[in-house]
Amino acid sequence: MIELYESQRAMRNLRKAAMQRGVVAILDVGSSKIACLVLRFDGAEPENGEVGSLAGQAGFRVIGAATTRSRGVKFGEIDAMGETERAIRTAVQAAQKMAQVRVDHVIACFSGAEPRSYGLAGEVELDGHVVTEQDVSRVLSACDVPDYGAGREVMHAQPVNFALDHRSGLSDPRGQMGQRLATDMHMVTVNAHAIQNLVHCVRRCDLELAGVASSSYVSGVSSLVEDEQELGAACIDLGGGSTGISIFMKKHMIYSDAVRIGGDHVTGDISMGLQVPLTTAERIKTFYGGVVATGMDDREMIDLAGDTGDWEHDRRSVSRAEIIGIMRPRVEEILEEVRVRLDAAGFEHLPSQQIVLTGGGSQIPGLDGLASKILGQQVRLGRPMRVHGLPQAATGPGFASAVGMCLFAAHPQDEWWDFEIPVDRYPARSLKRAVKWFKDNW
Repeated sequence: MIELYESQRAMRNLRKAAMQRGVVAILDVGSSKIACLVLRFDGAEPENGEVGSLAGQAGFRVIGAATTRSRGVKFGEIDAMGETERAIRTAVQAAQKMAQVRVDHVIACFSGAEPRSYGLAGEVELDGHVVTEQDVSRVLSACDVPDYGAGREVMHAQPVNFALDHRSGLSDPRGQMGQRLATDMHMVTVNAHAIQNLVHCVRRCDLELAGVASSSYVSGVSSLVEDEQELGAACIDLGGGSTGISIFMKKHMIYSDAVRIGGDHVTGDISMGLQVPLTTAERIKTFYGGVVATGMDDREMIDLAGDTGDWEHDRRSVSRAEIIGIMRPRVEEILEEVRVRLDAAGFEHLPSQQIVLTGGGSQIPGLDGLASKILGQQVRLGRPMRVHGLPQAATGPGFASAVGMCLFAAHPQDEWWDFEIPVDRYPARSLKRAVKWFKDNW
């Protein structure tokens, strides 16, 4: 427990130092694009001048933005280190040029890495009658962390509920009176090598990683409106290499998962089905794609301009109905996989079963209608909320995770390691393997 706590605390201090300097970069490492946003904070210091328990908040403005085609990333994880490093350098340098400022610290998010969710519980007797910060620290450290397996690391650990005696559903119990304090915590673990590769890649770009988050989590933060986060909703982030799933309740993420299929697989199907290059397939998908065929689509012909030198092959044309016939089965497969994950999470037991589709893949025409048939009736397309200074080109669903990372950086979620847990309160059984990568890299 101690190693886990200390490493995340050190990350926390790096982020605090970056915010105090006034400028930090947001990096969204995706399978189809790498986006970089440069944020300038207004210098409003949180209470006591530090990012502490139930963290303070800061206002910010986007002063630089850039995207580049992703290279060396598959299924949301780094596949070719050199390629990804060059792509990150390109995006960061372009954003720095626009912002006219140098950036040393980045906060990154990525999808994939096979996230798994765990529900933890802890309970302590109160020394006095009033709940203090020390009592919150004790109950958080009393949570019994399960054996999540070798080669896995903790990504998020967030208290989602506090209970004082018989009263449950408290978001902040400090200052209230009672005899027994209990908490429920949500923990997400991911494959360790995915974080290690990201840390190494960012360091090779002469940058310092000041925080890391899951794309599915930050997409939900930016795309779900307040009522949806409170009453219960699922955010489906349809990316290029993988599809992230996050379920929110009472403004906290209570479940996270990922499906290793995304928009790039749809492009690959078009490429193989029509015998055209991937770049042509991507253009066809963007301009003419869809999942619902109408009577007009049989008559709408699309020219497949090629450059193979074979005149017959280069001068073909297909109907839009054929393209829809290629795309729909793959999109249905993605939604069916999402349905399986939501059922396993017990999503149907939530009071509100709103589903929000976001990410670049959610822009396929007719997707919301198909998703409502497979996932349930309450489906809407989500766009990230507006933040100051965001260019118009970066306001679409494809930037949900990048905008979510901005909000995550400025309003850090109240994570486990926000609280100063005294050493004598740690459980005797510490986790030997916990977050070894931090010691290797810092």
